[in-house]
Amino acid sequence: MHKVIYDTDPGVDDAMALLFLHRHADIDLIGITTVFGNASIETTTRNALFLKREWNIPAPVAKGASVTIDPSRKEGAWPTFVHGDDGLGNINVPEVVDVPLDPRPAYKFIIDTVRANPGEVTLVAVGRMTNLALALKEAPDIAGLVKQVVIMGGNFYVPGNVTPVAEANIHGDPEAADIVLTAPWQVVVIGLDVTAITTMSRGYLGEMAAKGDKALQLLDKLSQFYIDFYKHAVEDGMMVHDSCACVYVVAPELFTTISGAMRVVCGGIADGQTIIKQDGRRFPPGDWDGLPSQIACTGIQSQEVIDLIRDTLLNA
Repeated sequence: MHKVIYDTDPGVDDAMALLFLHRHADIDLIGITTVFGNASIETTTRNALFLKREWNIPAPVAKGASVTIDPSRKEGAWPTFVHGDDGLGNINVPEVVDVPLDPRPAYKFIIDTVRANPGEVTLVAVGRMTNLALALKEAPDIAGLVKQVVIMGGNFYVPGNVTPVAEANIHGDPEAADIVLTAPWQVVVIGLDVTAITTMSRGYLGEMAAKGDKALQLLDKLSQFYIDFYKHAVEDGMMVHDSCACVYVVAPELFTTISGAMRVVCGGIADGQTIIKQDGRRFPPGDWDGLPSQIACTGIQSQEVIDLIRDTLLNA
């Protein structure tokens, strides 16, 4: 069993990934931590509680960061054109969800849970890396206690999706991402190199919902707005960014990878760009020297990933 803390900013693709984690037989979802990004922290936390209630997920929810780790960074508008005004595809999520929160802030929940389960916890982070960076700053020792960190974010050999060079999760808090990628723990980066070519059609999701239960029917409903957004890039479907990171936890053989030290550009026109110094390549001394070698996914068996998501979600 993989013990997983899911750090998320629901978000439509976050919702699909959450249901995958909840239903996969080899995953023990032991916590959900929220972060701002696809919407405000109040909205993403409300959405996590809503999905926990609707899908009968036992894992506790802890509310996380509401601003970047560098508070001087200015926040732009929330991407309501992607995820809807309520963050879940404009399905009219209730303003108040009567489900209790864990009393700890997300970073403290992460610290406590990792220390209580040394060497066993995988952190799956599919939003901004702020909670993870705060946990590292508060308790650097957890880097040696975490099994691995799997993030959805970044891009190495393909364009970005919010600027020509930056992916949204990393661009939203570059300083936090740089802290996470340079820490002495194992990070696996599932970025646009693989997620942008892994898509699920409206019809495929609809067939799943027809075969499945009320949870899948809710997922199908909340995904329609997101699929409409993707008309510019996908033929009647959506990229399943966050679910790809979850699939890696249980089926890493479906991915091809490279390794090397990673840095994130913080500031300037390349703000949020992720750059890897691939192992085995020689360069003059630079800012990648002496940093841990991390893993970047550069290839994916997309149809096999989509089919595994389907089979898992239908496993009610």
